[in-house]
This record gives sequence, C-alpha cells and structure tokens, in this order.
Amino acid sequence: MPLPPPDSELHRLMTRFPRAGTVRWIGLRPARDVPMRAVELAEAIAGKGLRGDRYGSGSGKRGITLIQAEHLPAIAALAGLDALEPSTLRRNVVIAGLPLIALKGRRFRIGDAICEGTSPCDPCSRMEAALGPGGYNAMRGHGGLCARILEGGTLRIGDAVEWLDD
Repeated sequence: MPLPPPDSELHRLMTRFPRAGTVRWIGLRPARDVPMRAVELAEAIAGKGLRGDRYGSGSGKRGITLIQAEHLPAIAALAGLDALEPSTLRRNVVIAGLPLIALKGRRFRIGDAICEGTSPCDPCSRMEAALGPGGYNAMRGHGGLCARILEGGTLRIGDAVEWLDD
C-alpha cells in the first residue's frame, strides 16, 4: 500500500513515530517441531531469513517474523495465562515501543539489516496446543508482522528498530 501524497495530513500522520522501537528478544528455530532457541544476536541474510532458522534458506515475504512486546501480556490475558514466554509464539523477534502494523509495506532498519514489512503474521492452528483452547483466537490481531530482508546484517538484543523514509 503506497503512502498518501507527501503534502497530505494522512502522510504526515502515517510517517510519524514517537520513538524508535527496541529489540527485546530474538529466537531461532532450526527445524520444524523443535523449540525456539533464544539468542543474543542473529545474522539476517538478504532475500532469505535468519541464519540458523528453519526459514533461513529463503522464504520470501516471511524471511523474519516480528511480534510486538506490548501484545504479549494481552495474548496471555486473552488465553487465560498469567504470563507468556516469547518462544511460545514462534516469532523471531520481539520489538518494544513501535507499532509494528505501521511498518506493513514500509522499509525499516533492525540493527544493521534493512527489512520491508510484507503482511500480518497471522496465528496458526498450533497456537491451540501452545496456549490452550482458544489460543488461536487469543492471538488474532496480535500475531505480529512478517518481513522480507532487503539488506543483510546483524541484529542484536537492544538494537533500535526505525522506519526508513521511502
């Protein structure tokens, strides 16, 4: 979805963020049906994914998956849980302080890598087993964002996540 004309009020609203986001957690899943492995840093490979992740050899629009840290307590509450570990949701990166949905169709930087938000990262049926009955619905609207990696680089816990001007 292209941005509205640069001189419009809607363009101004859609391109203003109160602050940069921050990487809070990174996880890799080397194969199907194995647990996520939390890591301090990951190498993003352009046109592919994260080295060491099962999608790292190339997955197009889903090279990396992101979820908003602020949504973890909401998902836990909707699923009837006291707390929720990021690895349970099977997303690669937890980002705090930035509304991820605003990055759909936009380029952004995570650490040294440049990505483009491609689509919402909708929950899958595995969330019923991970979160209990109703887990799929608990995640709806909170699943995060899929992105393609345009330029590779290293991302680390604590790195800034910033929208890039088109």
